[in-house]
Parts: sequence; C-alpha cells; structure tokens
Amino acid sequence: MSTAVAGWLQAGLLVGALAVCYRPLGDYMAQIFTTDKPTNKPNKPNKHWWIERVMYRLIGVDADADQKWSTYLRGVLAFSAVSVLFLYGFQRLQEHLPLALGFPAVGADQAFNTAASFATNTNWQSYSGESTMGHLVQMAGLAVQNFVSAAVGIVVVIALIRGFIRSRTERVGNFWVDLTRACVRLLLPISVVFALVLVAGGVVDNFSAAHSVTTLAGQHQAITGGPVASQEAIKELGTNGGGFYNANSAHPFENPNPVTNLVEIFLLLVIGVSLTRTFGKMVGDKRQGYAILAVMAVIWVASVAAISFLESGRHSAAAVAAGGALEGKEVRFGIPASTLFTASTTLTSTGAVNNAHDSLSPLGGGLAILNMMLGEIAPGGTGSGLYGILVLAIVTVFVAGLMVGRTPEYLHKKIRPQEMKLASLYILTTPALVLIGTGVAIALKGEQAAIANPGPHGLSEILYAFTSTANNNGSAFAGLSVNTVWYNSVTGVVMLLGRFLPIVWVLALAGSLAAQRPVPTSAGTLATHQPLFIGMLLGVIILVVALTYFPAQALGPLAEGLR
Repeated sequence: MSTAVAGWLQAGLLVGALAVCYRPLGDYMAQIFTTDKPTNKPNKPNKHWWIERVMYRLIGVDADADQKWSTYLRGVLAFSAVSVLFLYGFQRLQEHLPLALGFPAVGADQAFNTAASFATNTNWQSYSGESTMGHLVQMAGLAVQNFVSAAVGIVVVIALIRGFIRSRTERVGNFWVDLTRACVRLLLPISVVFALVLVAGGVVDNFSAAHSVTTLAGQHQAITGGPVASQEAIKELGTNGGGFYNANSAHPFENPNPVTNLVEIFLLLVIGVSLTRTFGKMVGDKRQGYAILAVMAVIWVASVAAISFLESGRHSAAAVAAGGALEGKEVRFGIPASTLFTASTTLTSTGAVNNAHDSLSPLGGGLAILNMMLGEIAPGGTGSGLYGILVLAIVTVFVAGLMVGRTPEYLHKKIRPQEMKLASLYILTTPALVLIGTGVAIALKGEQAAIANPGPHGLSEILYAFTSTANNNGSAFAGLSVNTVWYNSVTGVVMLLGRFLPIVWVLALAGSLAAQRPVPTSAGTLATHQPLFIGMLLGVIILVVALTYFPAQALGPLAEGLR
C-alpha cells in the first residue's frame, strides 16, 4: 500500500469517527448547559447532580444565581489566578512531596512559566517532563489543570452563545456551575473511558520510578514510568498538549502504535468539532452550526493536504531519493500519520506532537505556524476555537452590511459599533503579542545565543515560539533554547495575556449581545447558513487574520523555503 493511500485511509477513518460522534456528543453538550429546571420525572435529568451539589457547598457557591457577564469574568479570572498560584507553589515544594522521585524543586522562573502554561490550556514546556516533575505534581498539578483549563474554554463559548439567545439582560449563566458541569459531566467520564482505551493499546500507567536499562550500544539509560495514559487522554481531549515525556506523542510509552496515534488525533478534534452542533442546537438553528463546521472543515482539509504534499518530498532531490522528508518523522507512523497529527495539533491549540516540527520542510513548518496564526479555529481549542470563529463571523456580517448599506445582523442581534470594537480588540490582541514578542527577542543581543540556527530558520524558531505561546498552543521548534530566565518570564506573560485578554473581549461581547432585543429576519438579512456566507467567512479569515502575519512569514519560513 502506498503512503498516499495509507494517508487517505487514516484521514477517512478519522473523519468517519468524528461524524459518528458529532450529533450525540454535540447534543449532549447542549443538554449539559441548558438543563435549568429540576424534575422528578423518570429519565429526565435533575438540575444539579448530587456530587455537584456537594462541590457547590464546599466552595460556598449559590448554584442557582445567574451572573452578569462582568461577574462571570471575575469568576474566570479569579479561578485561573488561584490555579496559577497553586501550581507554582506545588512545583516549588516538589522535593518535599510524596512521589517526587528525588527531583528537586522546580526553579522559580520555570515554575512560573509552567504554571502559566497549564492554567492557560497552553502546556508549553521548557523542561523534560520525565526528568523534572514527580508523579504527584504530574497528577495533582498538571493533569488537574488539563481538566479545568479546558473547561474554562468551553464555558466561555457557552456564555457567548447565551449572549445570542438571551434578550434584554446582561446575565450569561453561572461560571461555577458551568465549570463544574464541564468537568464532571463531560471531560472526566470521556477521559476515563479513553484512558482505558490507551492502556489497552499499550500506553503505560503506573507509579514506577526510573528503571535502568541497557541499550543496544551497551550504554545505560534511565526510563521513567508513571501515570501516563490518564494524563494522555485529557491532554488530547482538552486540547492541552504537552507531554509526560520530552519526546511527547513520539514516545512509545505515550503513543505506542498507529492505532493509539489515530485515537489521540480523534480526541484532540472531537469536542471542537461537536461544539458546532452544540452551537446550532442552542441557537435553535442547526444550519448555523453546519455553516461554521463547513468553514472549519475546509481549513482543516486544506492544511492536511498542503502539509502532506510539502512533506512528501516532491520539492527536494534528497527527499525524493529518501521517499519523503523523513528527518524528524516517527518511523512507526510515517509521513501521512505525522502530517495528519501536525495539521490537527496546530489547528486545535493542542501542542502535542508525534514528530519534530523543527525538522519539517521550511514551507511545511511555515504552514504549521500559519495554522496557529489563523487563531486555531479549525476546529480550535476546546471552546476557544468556536468563540474565535464566531468573533470572525461577526466581523463578516459587519463587512457584508457595509457592502449593502444596512445595519448588519447575526443570529437576530445587531452588530453595532460596540460589538465591532470588542471584535477588533479580540482580533488585534494575539498578533500584537506575537509580533512584538518576536521583534523584542530578535533585538536583544543577550538572547541571540538561544538561537541554534541563525538566519531565516532562526527567525522561524522565534516566530513559532511566540505564535505558539500567544495562541496557547504549546508546540515548538526545537532549535530555540527557551529555558532561560528571559524566555520563561516573557513567554509566561504572553501566555497569560494571550489567553485572558481575548476572554475579556468575548465575555464583554456576550453581555453586549444579551442586552439587546432580538430583531426579526428581513429581506435584507444575510443568510448566515448558506454557501455565500461560508465563502465570505473564509475570505475574512484570510484577509483579516492571515495577511496580518505575512511580512513575518516572508522573512522566516518563506525566505527559507524559496532560497
């Protein structure tokens, strides 16, 4: 079987699995966040599960209170701030904790970077997991943040959807209830099931310390076990990324075979894809969800096809002779499974990798960077991808309204200057962080020693780092040494700003929309479920978002690929 056929079969199987889950999972998530009234009827869900009621009592939350968007935002920020502080302290005290495996406390700058990373759903790692973090920190620190940071992204988009469907109110739900339900009813049960699936596929899950083994060359190597499968499931499901091991999903303990590889790709896509169904169901028009899904699908298919083509070796005599651009690829998976993973992980803010992105062809690596620069909206991170593309949909209907000279509307809500200001702030935040961060890093002579490959590829490494951290992806080009006080500090701040500033604009937008009265559809209303809107939205994504980064791409990946 040719590699091309194998690649198409894997992609087809993946799409089929996503299609099977799309409706039931999307409907289930809609039900989770729209169960408002208690009932004693058989087969009907109660408003709050008993375990949820226990948790509300423990933290002193009025679960029946409906919050204004500003109160909801304060909950998001307060919870995330506590998460950062808790994880920072956990790492700094590691040597005094059980299951520390003899590892010392994590340094202050690296502890801050890691705490910011995992609390923002980025999972950027400037360390090797198996030689830095003990089992308790991995489980009670990092894995817990994998759950709650993913849940934060989901509940923010749910609040935005409520902004579309509510009228003459600034109330968008209860953050604590939404967060609890996202963890207890959605992420935890699915993670348990797929952790067992991964264990059955050969992923390790134990409390083992390092074992010394003798290699074929006669050398001794320490191999650490640990609770890997349980962390791997939520790492992918919550589009967290990172890895228990430095080699990430290229490590056989994390990703033993092609079956587990496909399962992991499925996990990092399934919630983001199914949320479009949730969106359509909650707004009362499933066609709206299908339109957003169509845009995501076009971008995803184009990215997979383009990166696969560029890594197939047709552009290089050496690669043709080798049968493809095999440098940095995991030989157990080959090029098709590697490029499928690469496109999916950089389009979903996951950051997990099963091959070395630094070894991608220049244009292939440039496309991986471009996937993140688009805002990771196909389907994006858990929740963050959908609210990102909905903001771009608002911009699209505004542009369409300018063309025909009437006030634009989206889902029966007028898009006024106030909404456009918030949408503009959302769109400008990430490029500002990426481009300013990259420019400062290049300008500082003291940090230039961190670049292993001076020239266009060195620029690509820095551009990738700030694109990844600002977009909360977490993957990296390996040639940049980021475990320095400057990089740990700056990228930590970039991750925090890249996560929470957009959330501020999105929740303010949700409150602004919820305060409006719905307007009836008229002959001049743009049909936002038809191919015309899908095409316009794709155009806005390319013209407004992608071209913002073109000069930086031209100096890095494009210059390297065309020379």
